[in-house]
Amino acid sequence: MKYIIFGATCLVLLLVFVITSFYYKGQQAEMYGFMAKENASTFVRDHSQTLGSDDAKVYLVEFMDPACETCAAFSPFVKQMMKANPGKIKLVLRYAPFHDGAQYFVKILEAAKKQGKYWETLDIMYKSQPYWASHSNPQPQRIWQFLPKAGLDIEQIKKDMNDPAIENLIAQDLADAKTLNVRKTPGFFANGKPLQTFGYQQLQQLIQSAINESYSN
Repeated sequence: MKYIIFGATCLVLLLVFVITSFYYKGQQAEMYGFMAKENASTFVRDHSQTLGSDDAKVYLVEFMDPACETCAAFSPFVKQMMKANPGKIKLVLRYAPFHDGAQYFVKILEAAKKQGKYWETLDIMYKSQPYWASHSNPQPQRIWQFLPKAGLDIEQIKKDMNDPAIENLIAQDLADAKTLNVRKTPGFFANGKPLQTFGYQQLQQLIQSAINESYSN
């Protein structure tokens, strides 16, 4: 009898947890959706790097870290989604440099932006990441041997990356990430709705849902 009561109690507690979890996620999605309309700057700042048409109705906001392996893995997938839906998706990159020393690479990216080489530099960073961002033995200085492949003026990058304005925009992105409860990278939002369960299929479904809602007419 004791075992039956114990089992029933556990089942009730499990059901309460599941119901509460779904309710919380629903409330969270509603909150972010509201913020996307009423406080769009939390998702997109003037300094944010974007890719895609300005006429796109779906804004895919990604909080990323150049030293994040998963960010590198998801980058081609996101571009495939954009290619499969031409003109409908605008990618917005925000910074959440959670890895130790990751702000160093963000500063390089922002300096590369001044040379019009942002996306080329990010692509090289992601491809060479295993050489300089190893969790067991990170060697950030090794990044410099790969950056010439992006067609950069390296000496100018080393000067521009020390611009105090870059520190300010990183601080702003981190503050917005905290507001949106982004605790790991990549953190995705499609028109303000967060990716709640992580995975390629889940991200595809989130984006497709936003496309269906935005292009229903």
